Amino acid sequence: MTPQELFEDAARRPSEVAWHVLDGIDPDVLNTLPGGTANSIAWLVWHAARQQDVQVAQLAEAAEMWTAQGWSERFGLDVPDSAMGFGDGPEDVARIRVASPDLLRGYLDAVVERTVTYVHGLTDAQLDDVVDRSWDPPVTRGARLVSTVDDAAQHLGQAAYVRGLLEDGWSGPY
Repeated sequence: MTPQELFEDAARRPSEVAWHVLDGIDPDVLNTLPGGTANSIAWLVWHAARQQDVQVAQLAEAAEMWTAQGWSERFGLDVPDSAMGFGDGPEDVARIRVASPDLLRGYLDAVVERTVTYVHGLTDAQLDDVVDRSWDPPVTRGARLVSTVDDAAQHLGQAAYVRGLLEDGWSGPY
């Protein structure tokens, strides 16, 4: 297995979890902020996709899919196009209201496909390129890519947990 194939497997897993979490979900459950202030499932899935879209677009020196492919318009959120969820408080989270889980799945899947295609176009040496010297140690392209998948995986795990909290008896396929 090549590093790119290994990464592809890891990158697709959060999207697979999203399919289970969003399957048959009621829009009220999708948009509920547990306790009135915690992240909703809609926000968690949206953020998982947005952070990866933004970071991979920067690495690829390409436009974000959010705006370039019209996802921002389709979502119609009350947030700037530059919003991606980092540092969001409860009021920011509450603005991420999504009527259809299919929209979230579509955006996340599109972002994952672009990420996988990008990674398959990289050489092993390019994965070692330093892309951010503001950290100690400096961040390589490979480490940045792994961090986007790790962030997505954590947030999708949280989304599954939140659905279980909000819907008694829901456990997905786990």
